[in-house]
Amino acid sequence: MLKSLNKTLLGAALIGASFAPHAFAETMLNALFMAQAAYSEADVRAMTDAFVKANPDIKVNLEFVPYEGLHDKTVLAQGSGGGYDVVLFDVIWPAEYATNKVLVDVSSRITDEMKKGVLPGAWTTVQYDGKYYGMPWILDTKYLFYNKEILEKAGIKAPPKTWDELAEQAKTIKDKGLLATPISWSWSQAEAAICDYTTLVSAYGGDFLKGGKPAFQTGGGLDALKYMVASYTSGLTNPNSKEFLEEDVRKVFQNGDAAFALNWTYMYNMANDPKDSKVAGKVGVVPAPGVAGKSEASAVNGSMGLGITTASKHPDEAWKYIAFMTSQATQNAYAKLSLPIWASSYDDPNVTKGQEELISAAKVGLAAMYPRPTTPKYQELSTALQQAIQESLLGQSTPEDALKSAAENSGL
Repeated sequence: MLKSLNKTLLGAALIGASFAPHAFAETMLNALFMAQAAYSEADVRAMTDAFVKANPDIKVNLEFVPYEGLHDKTVLAQGSGGGYDVVLFDVIWPAEYATNKVLVDVSSRITDEMKKGVLPGAWTTVQYDGKYYGMPWILDTKYLFYNKEILEKAGIKAPPKTWDELAEQAKTIKDKGLLATPISWSWSQAEAAICDYTTLVSAYGGDFLKGGKPAFQTGGGLDALKYMVASYTSGLTNPNSKEFLEEDVRKVFQNGDAAFALNWTYMYNMANDPKDSKVAGKVGVVPAPGVAGKSEASAVNGSMGLGITTASKHPDEAWKYIAFMTSQATQNAYAKLSLPIWASSYDDPNVTKGQEELISAAKVGLAAMYPRPTTPKYQELSTALQQAIQESLLGQSTPEDALKSAAENSGL
């Protein structure tokens, strides 16, 4: 009797064991994000928790690095043979990532609903050579933020519509003793400076490349750098701008120490938070200005996407996660941090309420987004331009000579 009972128990255990892997099979995804602007680490964790709750058979291990480490961490992980299933990537990297087979071509996974629903400009974030390498996630450009109270005290009726007007208004504010250095930029020797430079290149109608070769050393590219140097040497720009990243700009603006600042979407709601900001309720935002006779407004494409790496052993689950994170429902729920990629979201009062001014600026800015150059050698080009900007600001080189050197050192 005992023997037969043991056999029965053993049989049951074996049957149970054979079913166990299927019943409790769990896929672990490794995902790499940035610890910076737009969605915070807490927001990404909350979104991910909602995904795991809806998909209990999938777990997601999250890793966060500063923006400056995102590219290298992604590339190094590929080389090690381990690495990530899902990575956040900047609009400037698909050319390199596609060429070096870092990201999977997901064109066949993009549905008609996605194609029709997502704003056309957002798709440029994840495309290269006619293929899709992920889903756009953070739709962003830089806007001109201004302190309404300071402009009012200076007798300025409306924010500037051109970059020359911006300089004139800043001079009025300085001359009236309201602020010593009214303008704040993120011109540290980093990608942040390239984003500000690109905004100005777009205003001046410049080209980064022509026929695959550098073209920024003349025309609008040269005019853009000359404007940066003039703003810096005029004493209207905060002299620490040459070391500032976007978060430094935000802090200066929130402290009431800048009348004008160029920054990403996320600053609007943060600067309007009375718990954190001295200028809450006084924050104005408009599209970045244009140049008389050349442009009405200017904007850089600062968007980011989520993609699947070629090293991933779980591409289907990785895509499921990406589809959830970029879905309209998820994006609308976090619209106060980053504006949705979905066109119809802008008709949703839950998205627009309390940020009507930002939405109004976004409609112009997002339509005017200008890309940084699309090239597999973007990293070399960016490094060369960052150096040219620093040398010009510090007076170590003329804008002409600095950009000529950058063109020679760009690897193109």
